Amino acid sequence: MNNQYIRREVFCCETCHELKSFWEKEISKQTCYRELEEDRQGRSALRKLREEWKQRLEKRLQMLDNPDEKKKQTNTVG
Repeated sequence: MNNQYIRREVFCCETCHELKSFWEKEISKQTCYRELEEDRQGRSALRKLREEWKQRLEKRLQMLDNPDEKKKQTNTVG
């Protein structure tokens, strides 16, 4: 189970300061986890691969939409 869904039990605190510091610590932990996850995703090669495939598909669609241009290019080169 994901850690963020674990129920946190807060036992009787004597002051508001203790309760506030508890939640500040919890928020800082979650912020740290989020930043680590964003960093991990930023270093992932998946985004780069998706972009490369997107460019390939766009070129393929252009080629299929305009087959006459492809023939013209091969005639002028050859």
